[in-house]
Amino acid sequence: MSCCAPGTEGSLQLDAARQGLPSNEELLLSSQTLDDGLHQIDLSVPDVHCGGCIKTIEDGLSALPLVQRARVNLSTKRVSVVWSPAQGDPAQIVQTLSTLGYQPHLFDLGVEGGDETLSMLVRSLAVAGFAAANIMLLSVSVWSGAEASTRDLFHWISAVIAIPALAYSGRVFFRSAFSALSHGRLNMDVPISLAVVLAFLMSLYETANSGEHAYFDASVTLLFFLLIGRTLDHVMRERARSAVKGLARLAPRGAMVVGKNGQRDFLPIEDITTGMTILLAAGDRVPVDARVVKGVSDLDCSLVNGESVAQTVTPGEVLRAGTLNLTGPLTIEALAPARQSFLAEMIRLMEVAEGAKAGYRRLADRAAQLYAPVVHLVALLSFVGWLAVSGDWQRALYIAIAVLIITCPCALALAVPVVQVVASGRLFEAGIMVKDGTAMERLAEIDSVTFDKTGTLTLGQPRLINRGDIGTRNLMLAAALGAHSRHPLSRALAAAAPDTRQAPPSFDSIKEEPGAGLEATRQGVIYRLGRANWALDPKTETADPADSYQPGQTVLSADGVFLAAFVFDDALRPDAAAAVAALRNRGLAVDMVSGDQVGIVRRLAEALGIPSFKGGVLPEAKSRHVAGLAEAGHRVLMVGDGLNDAPALVRAHVSMAPATAADVGRNAADFVFLHDSLSAVTIALDVSRKAGQLIRQNFALAILYNMIAIPTAVLGYATPLVAALAMSSSSIVVVLNSLRLRRPNPADHRAKSGKEESAVGLLAIGRGT
Repeated sequence: MSCCAPGTEGSLQLDAARQGLPSNEELLLSSQTLDDGLHQIDLSVPDVHCGGCIKTIEDGLSALPLVQRARVNLSTKRVSVVWSPAQGDPAQIVQTLSTLGYQPHLFDLGVEGGDETLSMLVRSLAVAGFAAANIMLLSVSVWSGAEASTRDLFHWISAVIAIPALAYSGRVFFRSAFSALSHGRLNMDVPISLAVVLAFLMSLYETANSGEHAYFDASVTLLFFLLIGRTLDHVMRERARSAVKGLARLAPRGAMVVGKNGQRDFLPIEDITTGMTILLAAGDRVPVDARVVKGVSDLDCSLVNGESVAQTVTPGEVLRAGTLNLTGPLTIEALAPARQSFLAEMIRLMEVAEGAKAGYRRLADRAAQLYAPVVHLVALLSFVGWLAVSGDWQRALYIAIAVLIITCPCALALAVPVVQVVASGRLFEAGIMVKDGTAMERLAEIDSVTFDKTGTLTLGQPRLINRGDIGTRNLMLAAALGAHSRHPLSRALAAAAPDTRQAPPSFDSIKEEPGAGLEATRQGVIYRLGRANWALDPKTETADPADSYQPGQTVLSADGVFLAAFVFDDALRPDAAAAVAALRNRGLAVDMVSGDQVGIVRRLAEALGIPSFKGGVLPEAKSRHVAGLAEAGHRVLMVGDGLNDAPALVRAHVSMAPATAADVGRNAADFVFLHDSLSAVTIALDVSRKAGQLIRQNFALAILYNMIAIPTAVLGYATPLVAALAMSSSSIVVVLNSLRLRRPNPADHRAKSGKEESAVGLLAIGRGT
């Protein structure tokens, strides 16, 4: 039921069409459907400039009944909106943004245009620089003692040069300021525009009255220095976002699609839908997630798994968007549109990490929000004070202009987002995806780490080693059951199915009990595959001696009667021992909880140097273990991969999972690492801690700047030109300090070469969880 009044939806769509805004159909087609029935869409809002803009947009959209949440990413100038279709018309979203003064546009992943903002800034900078140089030459003549008539002529020539220069180059600031004022709000560009205009008008007044002093050179040069700062800030932000831009460049513009009648057409990537047949030539990147229908080729899958060795793909295998086809042509079938592809999801994760509202970010935004009214008040008081003391309104206005400029909190506004952008880029380069920007802040606070075993400390690729001890019929039953689960041991059993001409057994019903196993019904018999103490009925006599299996071992039973026991081995993750040692060296407490047998867990803990461990632990107990640590005052990082780890991952202070984890585990985790090496844990920790340190340094730099700059300007020691230089320099210093996070770390190399440096151990395990 829509919350709109009758006729409102049509009116909104008509208004949107008149204003060139996206229509309902375009919004729905470009949105992503979430698991809970909500929709999410990313809209480009190029007019976002500061923390005040972020606050205005998020508050305005959150006030709509249909909007569940709205987040603005200042770096990408994009707003991500989650809304409920049942609560209203999505046209309200674009209409609200337009009303607030931010013209929204659909974001297109497949199209990467040039940097129009940078082009405009460079052109504006060139015009301002040319005008400032010429006006400065005229000013030198005036300063050299020109006669009154010559002085007035040069002043008027300077005015003629300044007017078009200010109109063209100043639009960067004037448009933003006008948009804010026309919608009843203030932003950082309002005082800057006010300062430039006041300096020009004061100069024009002096020229019209044949005054000795005019400040055309000051107003244009001021604009020139402001544009230098804005341009450098933009360039550095784009450099910091190099990881996301690199991902976006991996999305091809389109693909060759084969129609039902065999006709071939090149379609833009946004027009490719599920089920379409695509021809993929050697050298092309996979446009969307797809399945190989025909052909054999080698693919560069380093984007997905971090491996430099090419992977051979054959019919039936799934390809991820963004991977590169190296050797042969393939015919593939699209599994999802581009906006729902693996590549699009990685980009979304990166941008969530960049734009999320961490505690530091909220603090900086609140401070920036107070900036505009405070700076105008300080400038007004400076003007009134100097006018009262000196009686010279020109000098008082000159000082007020300097105050308006020098107090711009650009450094404070950049203190957090630039660090977040650089940090998420560093983590991506190390194969670590951040799902929540606040996770880095939380990870930096941890004092203990809890590991799962199977699929976390080990690779989760077990191999059945007692196949010869199991009868063919029992092995077929176990393999057929295992095919219905994603658990590593179930997959190992499915892979060990005997090679016979018989059809695999079918079951009337199958269900999975997390942390226990699989239960199926076949011809009235209940089969269980899983932990022995769950699968077997203690009241039933077993067919084998009781010592043929352990309580936590994986067994197959029929109506509670023992049929077979299974033994597996598994390989440790690369650098597992080194990662554990590195975490302990950083002063963190490390423990392990597993559903596997206590003896097996003990042997693994001793091999890795983990002092505390628990075996035979069910999912509820894992969650209670993490909750107990939290109640004792610890901040826990939980690293796990399975369906049975999800409660513990959610309960932990922060969580991490490998990309091979079950869907529930990946969704519950705050970080997902793509490579096999466990050094991802230490890399994420080091980057998060360094990011927190740099954010605190940036805050200190911004506060120190304001403590020095504001009194200097108020006391009249800073001219508008000096103020412009100081304000731009403070922003550049903060950005340069943030970019120090990009320095290479030896741990990053270990993440890439961990397989060569680690000793792979084989462990006999049971039903590992």
